[in-house]
Amino acid sequence: MDCTLGAGGHAWGILDASSPNGRLLGMDVDPQTLDIARQRLAAFGSRAFIVQASYVTMSQQLRQLGWRSVNGVLLDLGLSSMQLDTPQRGFSFMVDAPLDMRFDPGNPTRAFDLVNTLSEVELTGLLLRFGEERNARKIAHAMIRSRPLNTTGQLAEVVASVVSKAHFSPGKRVGKKSRIHPATRTFQALRIAVNHELESLESILPQALAALVPGGRLAVISFHSLEDRIVKRYFRQESKNCLCPPRQPVCTCGHKALLIEVNRRPIRPSSSELEQNPRARSACLRVAERI
Repeated sequence: MDCTLGAGGHAWGILDASSPNGRLLGMDVDPQTLDIARQRLAAFGSRAFIVQASYVTMSQQLRQLGWRSVNGVLLDLGLSSMQLDTPQRGFSFMVDAPLDMRFDPGNPTRAFDLVNTLSEVELTGLLLRFGEERNARKIAHAMIRSRPLNTTGQLAEVVASVVSKAHFSPGKRVGKKSRIHPATRTFQALRIAVNHELESLESILPQALAALVPGGRLAVISFHSLEDRIVKRYFRQESKNCLCPPRQPVCTCGHKALLIEVNRRPIRPSSSELEQNPRARSACLRVAERI
């Protein structure tokens, strides 16, 4: 299963490697990318099943296909380059566009709705939780005072007015870290909130584990610490035979390990990959195998 099908790049590789009989179920909520994926994977015919649905419905999709289990599950989390490069989707602060940020156009909640209706306390909490933004309170206050905010450009200007521009210098580097636009964390937080990304990730991991055959693998590519922390915690938990407190002399939880972590440390992109795809710089891959 490719639970984040996108334009079908990973799916193409999986179907090609599993020829001639491998089958793949690809899921995504974005109709724009699904149209591209269908064309890209058409050569594989009936071996590719493509569904417009959230990956939180994985168990339901498997039942509808009559699949009891799968050999592998892939999750490539977050925002795709295609979504970022489509201005009208409202994901980028580099181009002025409507404040949207929805992966699924059918989602009733846009970034516009959150920015213009949440209280200052709610906005502060959102920026802290999903953006780990140190200036959350100041930014939330400025957003409230600047309402209505209709476009990405307006929001980016408000954030930049709060976060010192001295912290942002395009193209320059300090040590090993690139300086980022002051609105980066705010946009990340709003996107995560609009699409319920962390809640969805917590929902899909147990479903993926339950769907795997023994020896089957779950691979997760994440792009920020919030996602990676959830995956890491889940993999560590499900690779232990007991979850009781360390000093408890006798196990009472009855928990049994169901996974083996294939890589304890996340796999990072190589320098050659970064030359071809600079946006992969923050990606990390964790893989676990079903016992």
